[in-house]
Amino acid sequence: MDIKAYIETGILELYVAGQLSEAENQEIYGLLQQHPELLQEVLEIENAIVKLTAAVSPHAIDFDSFKGKLNETDTKVVDLKPKKPNWISYTGWAASIILAGGLLWTLNQKTALELQLQTAETDKIYLETQIEDAKTDLAATKNWLRVIRDKNIITVPLGGQGDFATSFAKVYWNKADNTIYLDAEGLPNAPQGKVWQVWSLTLNPLTPTSLGTIEDFNTDDNKIFAITNANESQAFGITLEPTGGSASPTMEQLYTLGVIDTTP
Repeated sequence: MDIKAYIETGILELYVAGQLSEAENQEIYGLLQQHPELLQEVLEIENAIVKLTAAVSPHAIDFDSFKGKLNETDTKVVDLKPKKPNWISYTGWAASIILAGGLLWTLNQKTALELQLQTAETDKIYLETQIEDAKTDLAATKNWLRVIRDKNIITVPLGGQGDFATSFAKVYWNKADNTIYLDAEGLPNAPQGKVWQVWSLTLNPLTPTSLGTIEDFNTDDNKIFAITNANESQAFGITLEPTGGSASPTMEQLYTLGVIDTTP
């Protein structure tokens, strides 16, 4: 903890003046127990206020001098006429109150301004993050458009199967760089303990080859995934498998399947 910076915030003066909430008082009390430097600062603030009040108070009495006069042997006539109030002393006392009030107002204003600056800085960082994310998303979108508009790309629609007829997906296969781009927007989030697994298939004989699992499917916003595929694929399928994937597809959990159109 930066003790000096914390003291310079002025919050200890507000603590001494009783201007903080109960929660803030409890927090500062805990800090005073942990940091002797803060406790010493609070004691010094309190001592300064006591001295300021005593210096201008109209009721300050020199008791030692008064006691000495009572012990004098000579009889003296005591003037019982009420003395005029010392307006200068009262004025000084009032001025001290006004000064203390002004100090507290200034500290409150300083604290409020610092909070506004902190909020503005936080908003600035958040906005910069949003702008950076937007730039990243724009770059990804441009790259995706470039891929699907490539004249050599092979498009393979994957339709829903059996009980999962409402599911769908689409594969964009670029043989030039051995990559498929899977658009899996039509699949639901994988349940707990399950994961989507993508398969490359040859049909005669039927031979599945795993292209891997999509571990981050549920957290991915656009549901588009780039997957390496160096196989001579004739079809693609997607199954729901236990976490970690399976050596062969679970046909009862075959959600989508699509055969590559070889028609000239």
